[in-house]
Amino acid sequence: MQQFYKNIIKFIRKLYNQPDSVIPLHSPVFWGNEKKYLEECIDSTFISSVGKFVNRFEEMVADYTGAKKTIVTVNGTNALHLALLSVGVTSDSEVITQPLTFVATVNAICYTGAQPVFVDVDLDTMGMSPKALRHWLENNTEQQTINKKQQTINKTTNKRISCVVPMHTFGHPCRIDEIAIICEEFNIPLVEDAAESIGSFYKGKHTGTFGKIGVLSFNGNKTITTGGGGMLLTNDEELGKHLKHLITQAKIPHPWEYAHDFIGYNYRMPNINAALGVAQMERIEEILASKRKIAKAYTEFFNNGKALNFEPETLNLKQILHITEPSDSISNYWLNAILLPNRTERDEFLKYTNKNGMMTRPIWKLMNKLEMFKGSQCGDLSNAEWLEDRVVNIPSSAFINE
Repeated sequence: MQQFYKNIIKFIRKLYNQPDSVIPLHSPVFWGNEKKYLEECIDSTFISSVGKFVNRFEEMVADYTGAKKTIVTVNGTNALHLALLSVGVTSDSEVITQPLTFVATVNAICYTGAQPVFVDVDLDTMGMSPKALRHWLENNTEQQTINKKQQTINKTTNKRISCVVPMHTFGHPCRIDEIAIICEEFNIPLVEDAAESIGSFYKGKHTGTFGKIGVLSFNGNKTITTGGGGMLLTNDEELGKHLKHLITQAKIPHPWEYAHDFIGYNYRMPNINAALGVAQMERIEEILASKRKIAKAYTEFFNNGKALNFEPETLNLKQILHITEPSDSISNYWLNAILLPNRTERDEFLKYTNKNGMMTRPIWKLMNKLEMFKGSQCGDLSNAEWLEDRVVNIPSSAFINE
């Protein structure tokens, strides 16, 4: 296999026109007005949480995603924390999510004091499986009327299921419409962790707009970046106004007095970060087009141009394959992912590529295997465990050698 590893590195070095230097996993691209807007922001002296770029960035993302209200935050984790609180997640409740995710998803759940419950993912999306979600709910919960409201209660712990949080892994949309139907059926709020998926659409609708609230991230390694940053998306305009109030310490507007009417949060994105975001949003279509070219090149190289078929016979992998966007989806291909035949070959590939100047990374260790979450309730996690043994991310920066 080492000869094939050499061929992969050679191919990617040619793709990125980098014959000698280390090829990063995902670098930001600044092709437009970033410096101009940063200078404008500094000259204005409005570099904190008030300024024209904050409002403009929110408007641009709202227009692009179709969300009625968008609210920028310091980072995606803060956004998710506030989203969970706003839908009624409390310390005496449980939140269902997926084990195959970045740790921030589960950390935000724990900030509320709630306990995570892990259900399996689908192989083709790497995101929460609607079938696994329904199976767990039907076999582990019951409906009770509490304070004249139907609620879903865990029969084992007697705790309320207060939210479901699926995640769109590496920008590939999960079957979010089916998950939304299940959540409505079981009277559970849906919060989408769309941190990795700006520019991704499922059945024509942008990720993050299917549930009560969605969350985006603009960290330095994301498709577009503000250095650090996140955003809340909602189609409930009144909820959006309330969230915007909360992230600015719940300060009541007044010319000089300091008065507050809720426990607030210092989660507001600074204007100087939003200036970067505005410049990035101006070029988002070019960035996404470049990333799709890169993904297409990987599919041609690894799969002979064919989308990966997750039929049972493909589970016994004989070669390295590129994971393509699921059906009914347009993926932003934030991080390109490949499948190795098994964990042994995965680890050999990781060791060889990183030693030879190409950054590659394994998919995350399953959350239920981390020390702080080992006691969590889990459904059958066979798909997540299969993917954990095989998935590797390869260089995915938005640049291609034309």
